[in-house]
Amino acid sequence: VSRSTPPTTNQQSRLRYILIWFQERNRVTMSLTHGAVRTLATADQADPSYQPVLQVIHVKAVGGGGASERFRAIFSDGQNFVQGMLATQLNPLVHSGEIQENSVIAVKEFMKNVVQGRTVIIVLKLEVITANPGQRFGDPKDIEKENIQQSSGGAAPAAQPMYGNRPTPVESTTSGGMYNQSTQPTNTYGAGSKGGSSGANPYGATGRFGGSGSAPIVRSSNPASGDNYTPISQLNIYQNRWTIKGRVTSKSAIRTWSNAKGDGSLFSIDILDASATDVRATFFKEAVDKFFNTLEVDKVYTFTGGRLKTANIQYNTCKSGFEITFDQNAEIHLDNDTGEIQQQTFEFVQIAQLEQVEPGKYVDILAVVKSVGEVGSIVSKKSGQELKKCELVLVDDSAVEVTLTVWGEEATKAQALYGNSPIVGFKRSRVSDFGGRSLSANSAVVNPRLPETERVRAWWQSVGSNSANPTRSLSSAGGKGGRLPAFDERKTVSSIKNEHMGQNTDKPDWVSFKGTFNFIKKDKDGGAWYPACANAGEPCKNRFKVTQTADGNWYCDKCQGTYPNCVRRFIFSATITDDTSTTWVSIFNEQAEVLLGGVTADDVYKNTHENHDQDAYDAFFSKATFTDWVFNCKVRQEFMNDEARVKTQIQSLHPMDYVQESRNLLQAIAQF
Repeated sequence: VSRSTPPTTNQQSRLRYILIWFQERNRVTMSLTHGAVRTLATADQADPSYQPVLQVIHVKAVGGGGASERFRAIFSDGQNFVQGMLATQLNPLVHSGEIQENSVIAVKEFMKNVVQGRTVIIVLKLEVITANPGQRFGDPKDIEKENIQQSSGGAAPAAQPMYGNRPTPVESTTSGGMYNQSTQPTNTYGAGSKGGSSGANPYGATGRFGGSGSAPIVRSSNPASGDNYTPISQLNIYQNRWTIKGRVTSKSAIRTWSNAKGDGSLFSIDILDASATDVRATFFKEAVDKFFNTLEVDKVYTFTGGRLKTANIQYNTCKSGFEITFDQNAEIHLDNDTGEIQQQTFEFVQIAQLEQVEPGKYVDILAVVKSVGEVGSIVSKKSGQELKKCELVLVDDSAVEVTLTVWGEEATKAQALYGNSPIVGFKRSRVSDFGGRSLSANSAVVNPRLPETERVRAWWQSVGSNSANPTRSLSSAGGKGGRLPAFDERKTVSSIKNEHMGQNTDKPDWVSFKGTFNFIKKDKDGGAWYPACANAGEPCKNRFKVTQTADGNWYCDKCQGTYPNCVRRFIFSATITDDTSTTWVSIFNEQAEVLLGGVTADDVYKNTHENHDQDAYDAFFSKATFTDWVFNCKVRQEFMNDEARVKTQIQSLHPMDYVQESRNLLQAIAQF
């Protein structure tokens, strides 16, 4: 364009476009954080508040597709670039094109790792600023080569020790910083104070998974022995080789499976290390044969050669955000127990506080096993297999009791383990609202070596074991017999309506009261029972309803079997009254047999229906009418023909002990 000739309209538009392009280029270039790559690659400690803006100058898929797919990336600040990886949760951003070559991002959370001597920045969380500015900014140089040139004598940085090598250990700082070359060791693995850092979580969560998301990987060591271990709290899926040292705090039984893919077996253990973090490890097939008999609870081992994956928090209650799979090639060695690793870590909750804990949560309980119930069994709804169970009554120095259920092999050994009223620490027991409040055991330590154990023992010996000092129960066990609800726990029949019980559709309500049967609805076609499958084994267990065929046999849909006979099980309704109100209740087989003095439905059928003796039939039930009981009932809302109804079901019932009832009444009167 000539100075003397004014530009045309078209030329002005082109000049304006070029000017805007240069301004935008300069703006984006200036927005990259100056010196960010050097800061990330050389900093001794990651600052969670440091969130640099970088450019992704290369991105490439590695590994297979699906769950194993990962993306390698190169990050640039316009001056230097560094190798990196994108965390798997960022994969959708690559698939959608939001992250591509030359994208500008703000790094929100990251980790630093060293792989075969090279620094790798793992980006865990980011914000896309510009998906595609159309060019690479600056002329970035490899930060690794610059570091080599700047190091004394041109020597390359020392490579990170790999599997099987044990070089001079590198000390880690008390703050859990990145690899550093300090010659003054501070807090080493296993030698930290009680208030020291237990390591941070790479995913930025708090609570179960730990602290800040920008924490780097730390490999700690024992200077005296030259051993080099990775704390469990610092494990992450981007590490190829690691060795952990930990105590086996629990060990499951061997479980087997069989499906279209074949047969197999597995067992799992929980491992606790000196960082006070535990992790679940599972062994499959050949590894079961090799290691099951080798590993013992409360022994200390070193573990190498496992594969990490994200923990399934629905079934895994360990603190680590990962879980480990070991095969037959794993290296596991018994190690010296120097006492640096605790026997178990607990966060105890008193039993009295369980009323405020939501069902489904996990708690640690330290309590005396007051009594051990009989070993029973249930049929799993998922697998159809029979599960052994045993109920323990626990009490602690809050003078409150709760029922805890142990399962499987531990249930069969419950009397031997807990029959002499030991003090037991139950780890991560699941809270349930069945019967008020109850617990399901996960793992247990008998007489744990803790100061709290002595406190509970002193209370039990001086106060708790004395029957003159009553305790309050949070549980009322269902089924046959059950456990008698305490006098001060009882309510009235009218409380079912007045307190709007059963209106919560998510969970039932529980209520205990004293009442009298004033009507039993026994007259229905065929009798007050239903015909159940004669198969006492799996999967029916004499529970599932059968239908009679034309030839007089009984057919079961559950087991697909045909039998000449059936087993009858009671099912009927009744009304219960007290001085405040009357309510309808449902009664099932176990509770009905208690009500009728141990008579079974088959007994009633044989003595009445075969002879069509209505008077004899009525006599069985008339004996139970106008009898007094203490009930524990479940109240819940059910829908029938699109109509909501509140249904009360008897879970347990106990005949009235008039002598004890009189004493309770006199004691209650004396308190006014």
